[in-house]
Amino acid sequence: MPEPLPDPPAASELAGVPCRVERRVWAGVPCLLERPLTDRPLRAVCVVFHGAWASKEGKLGVYSALTAQDVLVVLPDAALHGERQEDTPAGLNAREYVWESVSRTVAQTPALLDAVAAEFGALPVWVIGSSMGGYVALTLPRTEGRVQKVAAAITSGVWREPLVARPALRDFLDSYRPVEHAASFPPRPLLLISGAQDAVFPTTEHHAPTAQAFKRAYGAAGLPHLFQEQVLPNVGHYTSQRLRREVIRFLTGS
Repeated sequence: MPEPLPDPPAASELAGVPCRVERRVWAGVPCLLERPLTDRPLRAVCVVFHGAWASKEGKLGVYSALTAQDVLVVLPDAALHGERQEDTPAGLNAREYVWESVSRTVAQTPALLDAVAAEFGALPVWVIGSSMGGYVALTLPRTEGRVQKVAAAITSGVWREPLVARPALRDFLDSYRPVEHAASFPPRPLLLISGAQDAVFPTTEHHAPTAQAFKRAYGAAGLPHLFQEQVLPNVGHYTSQRLRREVIRFLTGS
């Protein structure tokens, strides 16, 4: 009789996919990792940026299905969030707090990717960002050459922020506002995906002008097929199951 197969070790099963969950602090940034269980070579690293007043733990399991396709999922705490709240400067209003977090997170991401590469080797970099994390995702293609694919969800590229008065933050907004700088994004594939019932970013005010700017930019570059946009019915300001499926399909081609 054949030898019985050994009873495999139990593993976290997030979104129905067994994976390893580990913790790192890379370049001063606390992160959770979702790692494939197989020993096959990694296909890519996907960095997932959360929204305002949230933390890395809130994204645990949301995109872990990527690990079944040999993708390393990295969930960092955004600056001033999660384990990093004590870094918050005094005197910020709510909108300045968001943009201080975004600008710091963007500035710190290259060192984070350096640390990932030092441990796992050079890999294609994919980025997912939702809400405030979408601001980060829509900025990184201009600041970090390793980013190859971007999915920006329930977010905006309009960046009209009358309550942001601090000069450094005004400079950041003006330098990276996506609707004004969309021409710098091609040839990276980009998905802009929103919910039709999103009360935080109403689609007529945010998704529509952002999508229009990117359509023009990718069309002018002769690469219209590399920009995709969707507005999902019956979805508000959250990552729905269909939204997750569409993001994973976009990134993996499956």
